[in-house]
Amino acid sequence: MSARFVPILHRLGLIILAGIFASSAFAEENAPSAKGKTEYIFAVSWQPGFCETRPMRRECAGQTSERYDATHFSLHGLWPVKKSYCGVSADIKARDRKGDWLELPQLAMAEETAAKLMVAMPGTQSGLDRHQWLRSGTCHGGTAQDYYSVQLRLLEEINGSAVRSLFADRIGRDVTEGEVKQAFDESFGKEAGDRVRMRCQKAGGRSVITGLTIGLSGDISANAGLSTLILAAGDTDFKCAKGIVDAAGIQ
Repeated sequence: MSARFVPILHRLGLIILAGIFASSAFAEENAPSAKGKTEYIFAVSWQPGFCETRPMRRECAGQTSERYDATHFSLHGLWPVKKSYCGVSADIKARDRKGDWLELPQLAMAEETAAKLMVAMPGTQSGLDRHQWLRSGTCHGGTAQDYYSVQLRLLEEINGSAVRSLFADRIGRDVTEGEVKQAFDESFGKEAGDRVRMRCQKAGGRSVITGLTIGLSGDISANAGLSTLILAAGDTDFKCAKGIVDAAGIQ
């Protein structure tokens, strides 16, 4: 081979390699994030919508626009996927399933946590906290104090996010699947919205939003941020493509 062709071949090889590396980098940058397996479901309620469909519940009596739960998400529960009533006796389980939750044993937790829970989870007035503890908290591996401390922390993140701002700005109007997913992506990372499902119900001919369920994975007791827990979970169907962000008070 002539010596003058060697530098040309060398340069040609470098160009080809550069193209390969550039294509690889582009593919990595634009590849979808890895999807994990959902281990927990974190559920929050939009209380005005919930109360529109269940007006006789204790926590729905006298709801006004001044109440915290009229403009913020409320706590509904946190449960492990495909696990429930861990170590709960058959007698207590039967009592729980009757639905008279205020007849269930009261939970032991710090006064400060209990006070926060009464605001964050209006359903405590109907014993929802006791029901959720028996059904799901007993599988959490800690105390009721631990179980609800985690949920209060996660709820605070949701209520400090673009998701809560979107709902508060749209009270009385529709929000769409695309808008909710965008708000989750903005607050918790790209494709976070793919791990969310919106719950809607018909009330008086309107489709009102009653809440959101969010897939999580990872060690929820280790103070991991909501973004980390959401992005480690698997995808889900959004279900409700559009719904009304209901205002407080029965329409």
